Amino acid sequence: MHANQQIEELSLNAWPSLQTIVYDGWLLRFADGYTKRSNCVMPLYESGSEAAEKIRHCEQVYAERGMDTIFKITPFAKPAHLDSLLNERGYKIVDPVYVKTASLVNIPAPSEDAAYQLDELVNERWLDELASLSGLSEKQRETTVKMLAGSPLRQCFITLYADGVPAACGIGVVEQGYVGLYDIVTSERYRNRGLGYQLLLRLFWWAKQNGTEKAYLLVVQGNIPANRLYDKFGFETQYEYWYRVKSRLQDE
Repeated sequence: MHANQQIEELSLNAWPSLQTIVYDGWLLRFADGYTKRSNCVMPLYESGSEAAEKIRHCEQVYAERGMDTIFKITPFAKPAHLDSLLNERGYKIVDPVYVKTASLVNIPAPSEDAAYQLDELVNERWLDELASLSGLSEKQRETTVKMLAGSPLRQCFITLYADGVPAACGIGVVEQGYVGLYDIVTSERYRNRGLGYQLLLRLFWWAKQNGTEKAYLLVVQGNIPANRLYDKFGFETQYEYWYRVKSRLQDE
């Protein structure tokens, strides 16, 4: 398996959906509409069926659930001309993403001055902190619990504090020698103070203690502050993907 395809598999496992359907080489994911990556069609492998017919089937499946149809287009999507087919059917490109990796071998030690809390099980306190920093709705909060609780993978849920209040938080998920970063967020009030950097250092040291030497992340290309932060750790882009989205209302 190509290393980049491995990252795709790891990210599928780390950020799961609530239900899935495998349909002729395509994986249809559902998670109450929370995040595109958990509510999209992922073309996994080639099949003999007509792609246009398969697209129409997916549109029907998502429409029956009151959802827009979203396709995740990676360099590995099959058939290779799927992106152009979706474009012809009126699907728009949304949220181009960089997939980046970095080595953790020479990561410096985190500061001992920064107050933090790190747990390996998702819990109410951390969820409250994530919700306050990310602006999650109650439904999104509940979906997050359903997606992450009971995972067979080793996880960490970390919060960094400043002035006694949550200033940054995030998730790390370990699998096959990698740690994946998810929901990394810093309070607007505490940005540009190095807190995101310290949060990641803590997360990386936890990951190293759990046998990892590499990290990966998925970051929206237009998120300049996040990309600038990740550059400090030597993250390099391995490939890109984007979503093709079509509102179900377009066909009504």
